[in-house]
Formats: sequence, structure tokens, C-alpha cells
Amino acid sequence: MWQQLYSDIKDTGAMIVAIAEESRGAEHARQWIEAAKAEYWCLIDTDHRVADLYGMVNVPQSVWIDETGRMVRPPETTGSTDHFRRMDLKTRTMTPEDQAARNAARVAYLDAVKAWARTGAHALPADAARKRLPANTPEIARAHAHFRLGVWLRAQGRVAEADKHLGEASRLHPDSWNMWRQAADLVEVGKASGPGFWQRVHALGDKPYYPPPDFTAV
Repeated sequence: MWQQLYSDIKDTGAMIVAIAEESRGAEHARQWIEAAKAEYWCLIDTDHRVADLYGMVNVPQSVWIDETGRMVRPPETTGSTDHFRRMDLKTRTMTPEDQAARNAARVAYLDAVKAWARTGAHALPADAARKRLPANTPEIARAHAHFRLGVWLRAQGRVAEADKHLGEASRLHPDSWNMWRQAADLVEVGKASGPGFWQRVHALGDKPYYPPPDFTAV
């Protein structure tokens, strides 16, 4: 998907920067990057620094940054939808209608990126972009500190201490699926997509897992 998008817009001078948040180490992400044969930039963020700096709480999310370095669209969902919440958990499949709706949302997002790269469409004025920035509270700042400490302690083999800090990170910042999933996979590979994940998703109720991007005029 990203390689095709880059091929479509690279003549404009735009660049895609894909960032893998992988607390288990760079090698866990490298194989996917190499398999993609990406021509765009790919980075591996083992400390979740990007999520901390930009307020990202889930994947896939993206920010748009113009040639002057200004963020013209703050973090938002990148072409994914909540249709997955209705999938058959035994077969891990969605209905054709839900899959089609999800694919349409992805195409619409990619078309918006192309339009921005070529004409500047959908870029937000500074004030509007600022209003859409995610909150950054003392609790969220402490959550990221606990998360990084937990990851470091895990790497040192201090598992019990690490898990206390990772748990505190999720308690302080429950909206961060990134931290919860990474902590879960540090405990057990595959746990981040297991029953615990679905319990958290169901607990959302009417709250979206993937809030749709808002391309309405400002």
C-alpha cells in the first residue's frame, strides 16, 4: 500500500516515513521492512519516541508535515476502520460488505494524501491543526516514562519490576493501544491479538477504536 502511494507521489518531492514501533528490538520489524522492498524511508522506534512526541495512540496513524516542517494534519487514523470489530473470531474473516467498506475508506485516505501532495488540499491552517492536537497531560507524560522504564527493565531480565511499570503505563494512559499491545507482546508473543485485546475492544462500547479522519472543510 505505502510503496504504491509513494510511487504515485514521489514526483512531487513528497516522502513517506514509515515508523515501526517495536519494543522487542529492531530485528522483529526488520524482516517486514525488507520484504516490502520499500523505496521510502523506514525507521524502527524501539522506545516509542515518535508516539510520545506526536501523541500517537494506535496504529496505523499518521501526521502530515509540509515542506516548511509544519504539521498540517495532526495524528489521525490512516485508512483503517472499525469494521474489524464485527469479524468472525473463529475464522478471522469479515463479511464482503464490511471488507468493501474498509477498502473504500483506505482508498479515500490515500486519495486525500495524493491530493495534498499535488495541490495542498486538506492541509489545515495552523489554528485548526493546533486544536486537533491530542492532549498531553502529566499523566500521559508519566505513562511514557513508565513504559520506557518497563521496556528497559525487561531487557535487563527484571521481569517482575518491568511488568509493574508497564501496567502503570496503561493505567495512566488507557487510550494508548500502542503501549498496551507492546507490553502484551513483551509478555507473550501473540498476546496482543488474543482474548485480552478483544475484551478491551468490546469494553469500548460505542467509542471508536479507529476514529475516522475528518476531511471536512475548516
